[in-house]
Amino acid sequence: MAALTRRLAAVTPAVFATLIAAAPALAGDWPDWRGPNRDGVSTETGLLQEWGPGGPPLAWKASGIGTGYSSVAVVGDRIFATGDKDGEQRVLALDRNGGRMLWHAKLGPTFDESKGGGPRGNPVVDEGRVYALGTDGDLVCLDAATGKEIWRRNLARDFGGRMMSRWAWSESPLVDGDRLIFTPGARDAALVAVDKATGKEIWRAAIPDLGPEGKDGAGYSSVVVSHGAGVKQYVQLMGRGLVGIRASDGKFLWGYNRVANGVANVPTPIVEDDLVFASTGYQTGSVLLELERSGDGVRARERYFLDAKTLQNHHGGLVLVGDHLYAGHGHNKGFPICVELETGKVAWGGDIRNKGTDSANVLYADGRIYYRYQNGVMILIEASPGAYVEKGSFEIPDVAGPSWPHLAIADGRLYVREQDSLYCYDLRDAKRTAAIARD
Repeated sequence: MAALTRRLAAVTPAVFATLIAAAPALAGDWPDWRGPNRDGVSTETGLLQEWGPGGPPLAWKASGIGTGYSSVAVVGDRIFATGDKDGEQRVLALDRNGGRMLWHAKLGPTFDESKGGGPRGNPVVDEGRVYALGTDGDLVCLDAATGKEIWRRNLARDFGGRMMSRWAWSESPLVDGDRLIFTPGARDAALVAVDKATGKEIWRAAIPDLGPEGKDGAGYSSVVVSHGAGVKQYVQLMGRGLVGIRASDGKFLWGYNRVANGVANVPTPIVEDDLVFASTGYQTGSVLLELERSGDGVRARERYFLDAKTLQNHHGGLVLVGDHLYAGHGHNKGFPICVELETGKVAWGGDIRNKGTDSANVLYADGRIYYRYQNGVMILIEASPGAYVEKGSFEIPDVAGPSWPHLAIADGRLYVREQDSLYCYDLRDAKRTAAIARD
């Protein structure tokens, strides 16, 4: 489904709407990190194709969610977030219509403000439960209706986990069937699978020495599912680089060290059929791997490597639309760039300076790429490899520090977290929605 969605994203909005209607989807919801498929791609249509000077209309603003850099999950009539407030790190639920606080539950201790402050990982919602990972390695499962704790684990205490560097656990755990997958980062428990209902361990994946680049421990990325080379596996970017772990039993399949750096490996990998694309900052670069069968296992073959001058994504991630990747390029620069996935050829960008500065995170919806920059500038561009074309911009209100949380789109609304506040913007275009319905 994820690969199909990305391919369909290259067609016209009207055709896209007709085709996607027949596919299974979580209509109007955003339950996971970077959306339902963890790829930063929204399937929604009928959205504004350009913004006026003030940006899209603000539907409402909610305050009091606490400090932090995590994004939100939007499911049913609720929004789920995390934040540091009143001396503790919390998971909280807000009313989807206006942002009224419904409940909050303790996640763990707050994170040192001198290191950035607040939680980073995205809450994940599945079958009436909320899963969240705190900066101190506290992993909780809560009842989505009440906030009541169902089970709790700790990545350091229970699995010997460690981070590659000082900015604390930032992962969004992955729900896959009856399992929850996460990354303690220990040599004998690099990834762990537990029963999502009980927290009981199913397997832990041991990994060998991957190479000299980077540092031991978990990175700041999140796990994605690949069926590359015909084997279901979990792909993760860790402190020493990329790994592929067999989903059925936690067996290590392959590793790739060259893309790792020793400070922070952040962007979530892009998976497409037999391909895995990953990028890191700190003057490292990007790689496209092709997964191939090797006996009863899988090996990863390097298709190409792009040096740091060509493409390095510090943090903020990438999106794949059709055959092209879109991202912010440069360490802490966020220059918009479009790159052909199969070849690594730059279609445009890499040196474009718009109103945004520093790192940028990206999201795709309805023929447009949404760029959110560290200085709080939002920019809308055409999702086209032909040229860089801006379709509007606006400034997020009250930005006082790095404006980093990833964006979420659900039911025609854009959710923008800015520290203690959550802004909800109305992206719906009534005329386009009516036209799509007629077609």
